[in-house]
Amino acid sequence: TLDGLIVVETVENPPEQVANIASGVEKAKQYLGMPYFWGGMHPSTSFDCSGLIQWSYGQAGVAIPRTAAQQFLASVKIDVKDVLPGDLVFFSYGKGIQHVGIYVGNGMMLNSQNAGVVIEKISGWKQHLAGFGRVVN
Repeated sequence: TLDGLIVVETVENPPEQVANIASGVEKAKQYLGMPYFWGGMHPSTSFDCSGLIQWSYGQAGVAIPRTAAQQFLASVKIDVKDVLPGDLVFFSYGKGIQHVGIYVGNGMMLNSQNAGVVIEKISGWKQHLAGFGRVVN
């Protein structure tokens, strides 16, 4: 669950787009612990939050815009009860969307932040949670 809400972890027939993201997420997990780098979009330079998302989705053959705000606009908003691994998690600090992660299951997300590329609990960011999105081409 995520803050008392039930989050679906498996679906017999997940949307194809979400199912394809798993390969990109697995590749991104190779870089756990890599330092954060603002503007970073590739393992050779390290990643910022949206660069990690863009690269991960790209590894799965899915094109997505560069910034967290653009990724928010490019995704279909979904309710927490419909979140699946591979969906995006968006955060705001009062001035629009400023951070993004990839939901990996069990209330956890993969993201790049000050501590670098990490998997952490979404609930630790709940005061800034702006919502969830799914990229559908």
